Amino acid sequence: MKLTIFNTPIISPILRLISNSLMRLSGWRVEGKLPNLPKYLIIGAPHTSNWDFLLFLGVIFRLKADVRYMGKAELFRSPFGWFFYWCGGIPVDRSKSSGLVEQMVDASKRSDKFILTIAPEGTRHGVKEWKRGFYHIAKGAELPIVTAKVDGKNKAMRVGDIFHLTEDMEADMKSIQEMFKGMVGVNPRKKYITLES
Repeated sequence: MKLTIFNTPIISPILRLISNSLMRLSGWRVEGKLPNLPKYLIIGAPHTSNWDFLLFLGVIFRLKADVRYMGKAELFRSPFGWFFYWCGGIPVDRSKSSGLVEQMVDASKRSDKFILTIAPEGTRHGVKEWKRGFYHIAKGAELPIVTAKVDGKNKAMRVGDIFHLTEDMEADMKSIQEMFKGMVGVNPRKKYITLES
């Protein structure tokens, strides 16, 4: 088992205690739970604030999950590269002939357990449609998609809905986005057009 910030003995339980305390003090709660599956892809939305990363970190600690995220390869070089690996990062080398999707599919297939987190909009700023990289990764690696919905209005993270992809990408994308309908994120002024209720 690869040691990460989420499973390191002694250190992780302490960080989890601190994280849970901060979540309570800030008024945020987690509703639902992650599935008992060895591999899946978590998509979190709406992504409207710089605070989303810390919020999602708190949710992962709360749910005692061991997740991965993508980062540009440069972050994983010495002298601080170890830190990004420890935080669950997977380096993505954009200079390789194989693309980001292929690299993530390969990482999934080489692992017995693999939980990858992605913000499908790719930015905290307003956009009209989601990037589709997450879909191609899930499809290529045969991963179900699990939702993590940011409900900024009620200070809740709603997790656990599962979606299994079909052969119709357009219909799937529409159905997945519908699952986030009405969510406004931490910063309600930056709201996904496609997620409006």
